[in-house]
Amino acid sequence: MDFNGVKIGFVLTGSFCTFSKTIPKIKELVDLGAEILPIMSFNAYNMDTKFGKAEDFINEIEEITGNEIIHTIKDAEPIGPKKLTDIMIIAPATGNTMAKLANDIIDTPATMAAKSHLRNNNPIVLAVSTNNGLSGNAENIGKLLNRNNYYFVPFRQDNPITKPRSLVFDPDYIIKTIESALKREQIQPILL
Repeated sequence: MDFNGVKIGFVLTGSFCTFSKTIPKIKELVDLGAEILPIMSFNAYNMDTKFGKAEDFINEIEEITGNEIIHTIKDAEPIGPKKLTDIMIIAPATGNTMAKLANDIIDTPATMAAKSHLRNNNPIVLAVSTNNGLSGNAENIGKLLNRNNYYFVPFRQDNPITKPRSLVFDPDYIIKTIESALKREQIQPILL
């Protein structure tokens, strides 16, 4: 697909183990012509983990996109009123972020970006990455599956032996899911 002129809000939340699979998709979208508005949750923007330093992720994303990362609630609020995005993807979408979206709790840059974007009736793509997707967060995933304007990157159990309730998206489907969501279609199958 030609993404020339498509404005994509790309939100990263704190499932740091998926950043190495997610950030290359940002570059791929840029290479396909998309304009990427990078957004990070408080934790994604500030926290160093065993998967990398926040500053390194920030520098890499800003270099790829040519844009500064939105990382405050105040800076995320104008996304909708200024029509800065045609579509938004939250990848990874943590259980915490999905629970907040499902219950309309808007207290992070990620959730404010989503709320602001939705005021224009535009699609949001969720790339599930949560250790409790088949337990406490199953209800929230179900709520979002039944809401207008939400589309899911196909996902599967992460590691059914050592993490039997964990779910994770398949990064190979990110771009295909965005393409489908722009047509207002949910890519199938959702469960891999």
